[in-house]
This record gives sequence, structure tokens and C-alpha cells, in this order.
Amino acid sequence: MAVYVDDMHLSEMGRFGPYRMCHMLADSTEELLAMADRIGMDHKWIQKAGTIHEHFDIPVHRRRMAVLFGAIEISMAEAGRIVHARRKAREGRGGRG
Repeated sequence: MAVYVDDMHLSEMGRFGPYRMCHMLADSTEELLAMADRIGMDHKWIQKAGTIHEHFDIPVHRRRMAVLFGAIEISMAEAGRIVHARRKAREGRGGRG
């Protein structure tokens, strides 16, 4: 099980006003929320909770903190592959979204 942070902050998509943002996702909701607690993210800021797209949008300074606490740095493409694998797994169980 793991928590991941992507490299969206390196692209134009990662610009949000003066901030550079990225996605933080995990293999489980519990891991995602535990890391959110460690880096000071409020649980109410979770995006698409309970879906295969569940994640937090986090600024670069919190990304650095997550990496210090063990998050794995990945590319945006790798994040997409994780979501794709979740979709396939859910479809295999007869679920959706």
C-alpha cells in the first residue's frame, strides 16, 4: 500500500494562481486521509471521495512534506495508469466509477 504525489506542478496544468499544485492519491482512502493529516490537509478538501478518482490537490510545499513522510513521486502519466487500473479492478468486480 502506498501514497503517491504526481508531477503536475511542473506543467501549466499545475498552475493555480500563484500556486503550483499536484495530485496526491493512495492505494486506500485510509492511507490518503492519514497522509492528509500528516501534511495538514483538511479532510473536507478531498476531491471525488469514494470514487476511483479520489485524491487531494496539494501545493508544492505540502508535496515536499508528503515525500518526506514516504509518499512516492510519480508522473502524471503514472497517476493516470493507477486510475485506469482501479477502473479495471472495479469493472472486474461488477462495479462502476
